[in-house]
Amino acid sequence: MRTINIHHAKTHLSRLVEQASTGDSFIIAKAGKPLVKVTALASPEAVDVKRLGFMAGQIQVPDDFDHMGDDAIQQLFGHIP
Repeated sequence: MRTINIHHAKTHLSRLVEQASTGDSFIIAKAGKPLVKVTALASPEAVDVKRLGFMAGQIQVPDDFDHMGDDAIQQLFGHIP
C-alpha cells in the first residue's frame, strides 16, 4: 500500500479519493509518520475476504493420497490394523 504525504493528498484529494473508491487504498502521512488509511467503504476488510478455493485447478491430489506413506508409518510404529 502506498503512502502519500499530507501536502500531496490535499493538492490531489479528488483524484486520490476516486482511486481509493476503485480499491486502490493508500495511507496519508505527515512528516513520514502514517496518520490515516483511506479505503473505499464498499471494499471488504482483509478478515472478510474468503480464500476458500483460491487455488482451484492448480493442485492435483493423487488417487492414493489416503495411503501415501503407509509403509513408512508401519516401519516406524509397527503393524496397526
